[in-house]
Parts: sequence; structure tokens; C-alpha cells
Amino acid sequence: MLAYITKRLSQSLIVILGVTLITFLALHLGGDPTYLFIGEMASEEAIAATRAKLGFDRPLYEQYLSFLGGLARGDFGNSLTYREPALGVVLGQFPATLELTVFAMLFATVLAIPFGVFAALKRGTTVDGGIMIFAMIGQSMPSFWLGIMLILFVGLGLRWLPISGHVAVIQPFLAGDLATALKNVPSAVKYLLMPSVTIALFSLSRNARLIRSSMLEVLSQDYVRTARAKGLAVPAVVVRHALRNAWLPVVTMFGLEFGFLLSGVVVVETIFSWPGVGRLVFNAINQRDIPLVQTAVVIFALVFVLLNLIVDLFYARLDPRVRLG
Repeated sequence: MLAYITKRLSQSLIVILGVTLITFLALHLGGDPTYLFIGEMASEEAIAATRAKLGFDRPLYEQYLSFLGGLARGDFGNSLTYREPALGVVLGQFPATLELTVFAMLFATVLAIPFGVFAALKRGTTVDGGIMIFAMIGQSMPSFWLGIMLILFVGLGLRWLPISGHVAVIQPFLAGDLATALKNVPSAVKYLLMPSVTIALFSLSRNARLIRSSMLEVLSQDYVRTARAKGLAVPAVVVRHALRNAWLPVVTMFGLEFGFLLSGVVVVETIFSWPGVGRLVFNAINQRDIPLVQTAVVIFALVFVLLNLIVDLFYARLDPRVRLG
């Protein structure tokens, strides 16, 4: 197990280095960000001085190595637009993104499990067909289009839910103000519903299909037929035997799901004016705020890699063949 953990940690480090390199090259090859800092009407001398001060006059490999050295020290550089440490700016917006992602994850998971199990138990029936059609539509629908439709019909047309805004829950909780956090929950849910549905619908549909397939495979096994032949009730067969053994491939997908949902917030937060990291990154890209974009991407990559590592270790614990392979 120790060798497996070491191998996975090494792979995770390589992934993070790859992400930082790709992000760095993509941002620096897009043009000189010095003009953002000083303005296009500045003199050549002032531009050259600012470029040298920011380090943009150095070769790319030196800038990249300097960037990696800063990461090792926990220094992500200063935001060009906020004029303060980029890490602080990103972490300040992260609780709102975390609220949205966790709520979307709960939404996708709580509905995907019964949908998938029920479709497998009713295989070939109208119920199964209806759930699968819903799943295919959910996977085919672009999130940005769904978000706009929800705003137009649910928010502006029916006026059931607010189309933008945010009520904090995690921030007061982290500050130790549990009473305020609990008091804010009902209001926060109203603001969370539409963006969460927008992010989660694809995951909900995909997970429902995955659970259905996994359940169908397990339900055809001899031990499940034996359990039924012994007279066990259907709920007992499903919970004790089928669902338990169908869970392994689903665990992997759910572990990746959080990272997928987290990466999908950029567009959705922009559409719903959600004050999270996604909208921050969108604005930073438009403003060519390279340190801010780099910091956000690295934070997202770290969260994604960490979740994958936890899932892999959990999976290896459940199935020893994984770590022996």
C-alpha cells in the first residue's frame, strides 16, 4: 500500500507541474500584460521600466522557474488589477464557489442514485425509458444555455427565484458565527438553486446512466438471483447485495465529480453573477491578470488532484486488485 501511495503522489506532482506549465505558457504567449499595468499611452521608457520591474523582460523559462520557486514558498505573486496578493484574492472568493459546488454535488448525487437504481429495476419499462430520455437530454444540454433559460423563465418570467446574488453560509461558519450561518441557509438556498441545477444537470444525467448500467450488471449475477430465490424482499436485495457491489465504479465517478463541477463554475458564475472564483477568473482573463489566473488554476488543480488521490486510495482500499495492478 505504501508503494501505491508513493506512486500516486509522484503522479499527482507531475500532473500539477504539467498544469502549471500549460497555464503559464498559455497566458504568457497571449501577449505582453505590461500595458494593463501602465496603460497603452505610456512612454517607451516607462513601459520598459515597468516590464523590467514585473519581470516580464526575462526569458520565459526564467519566469517559469521563478513562478515555481514562488509556489514552493507559498508566494503566488500580486494581482495586477487588485494590487494585492493573488492567493488572498482567490481564497477570499473560494467559499462562495465551494458553496455552489457542494450544493450542486448534493443535488446531482441525491437524485442520480434513485434514478439509476429505479431505472435498472424497471428495465425495459416506460419508467426506464423516461429516465434514460431525461438523462440523454440532460447530457446534451449546454450549461450556459440552460442557465440563460432558467433566468428567462424561472427568474424573470415566473419570478420564483432570484436571478443573481448570494447569501454567505460558509464564510460566517468559518468565522465561528454558527448562528448566522444557520440563519442564512434558507435564503442561501434560493440563490443556489438555479446555478446549482445548471451545473449539476450534466453530472446528474451521467451518474444516473452509470448507476443504471452498474446495477444491471450486478443484478444479473448468480448471488443476486440466489438472494431473490431465498425469498428476500426486493429492497433488501438491492441495498444489501446489488447496490453495495455496484458501488465501486460509481465511487470513482463521484470522486471526479467534485473536480468536474468545480471547473464548470467559470461560465455559470458569470451568467448568474455569482461572487466566486469562476467569475473572478473570467474577469482576470479579460484583464490579462496573469498572476490571478495562474493562482486560481493552480488552486483548482490542487483540489482536483487531491480529490483524485483520495478517491484512488479509497478505491484501492475497497478493491486490493487496484493497488496490485
